Amino acid sequence: MKIGCPKEIKPQEFRVGMTPNAANEAVRSGHDVYIETNAGMGAGFTDADYTAAGAKILGTAKEVFDTADMIVKVKEPQAVERKMLRDGQILFTYLHLAPDPEQTHDLLASGATCIAYETVTDRNGGLPLLAPMSEVAGRLAPQVGAWTLQKANGGRGVLLGGVPGVGPAKVLVIGGGVVGTHAAKIAAGMGADVTVLDRSIPRLRYLDDVFGGTFKNSFASAGNTIELARQADMIIGAVLIPGAAAPKLISKAQLSELKPGAALVDVAIDQGGCFETSRATTHQDPIYEVDGIMHYCVANMPGAVARTSTLALGNATMPFMLALANKGWKQACADDVHLLNGLNVHAGKLTYAAVGEALGLPSIAAAEALKI
Repeated sequence: MKIGCPKEIKPQEFRVGMTPNAANEAVRSGHDVYIETNAGMGAGFTDADYTAAGAKILGTAKEVFDTADMIVKVKEPQAVERKMLRDGQILFTYLHLAPDPEQTHDLLASGATCIAYETVTDRNGGLPLLAPMSEVAGRLAPQVGAWTLQKANGGRGVLLGGVPGVGPAKVLVIGGGVVGTHAAKIAAGMGADVTVLDRSIPRLRYLDDVFGGTFKNSFASAGNTIELARQADMIIGAVLIPGAAAPKLISKAQLSELKPGAALVDVAIDQGGCFETSRATTHQDPIYEVDGIMHYCVANMPGAVARTSTLALGNATMPFMLALANKGWKQACADDVHLLNGLNVHAGKLTYAAVGEALGLPSIAAAEALKI
């Protein structure tokens, strides 16, 4: 199979879809790999690194799209990239379709087979291709939140860990999954007073057993959420419903109940955000203010630490990429129901129910797509 990796063009996105090691594994498996020139520079990989791995360098994204049977990326294809997709081509990347009707319609019109990293599952009920970036984003969240809290940036002017004689900042993490757990660990490590909210009693029990001395936890009822939010200097939104739009957990009206200058860090922004007032921002212009509350809503947070993120993502995606290349997408998905769960679009059909429900579009079961 011919595998192509274009340079990411989303603003301030420095990651790359394939590492040289992944390219080498694909070449060793008998495939041809095509990398757009300078695609890896943001993550510290040169064209020479890819050439040494056995890949071929092409001058433009169009050449990569025209040549490849499968496109491997990081972020969802931008409008200009969607126009280059063709019938029967495989797209393997993050998609986050639920809050993005324009992308969804373009992918349906392309005729391509689109497999989303964020909905591939594993036997433990996890999301193995989302987890590495969730870990990175979770660990970044307190760091960028602490920056947002600085007075010069519009925040409350509160130091996360406090100092002797002055108490630490109070951090509320909504969601006790991968993002929330890593955010809480880092925030607590920075000296903050941290509470994690979740609606799963087994998850709360796990957090208490493992991290009971590090941070607190509480049940995420609506009343409890707003009560703790009123006390917080920073609120990290870390809620995920796989493939679906994120629920809105703090409304615009409730902003008036928060501390002036409090920081909201919305890690769920890729899925539409979990605060009503959230809108996607970039690393270049990451924060904005609504009713005296500072919002950090960068839609590709892991891109800020592109080398770490690329290596972590490449380790996770490589086995699935090789399965798709070695077997073809239909056989690979037929052999692995967890990879099949990643199928979001095929031959003009939406194949992920949660996306259809979010956008009001009809969908078919992914297993039915294997017959088309």
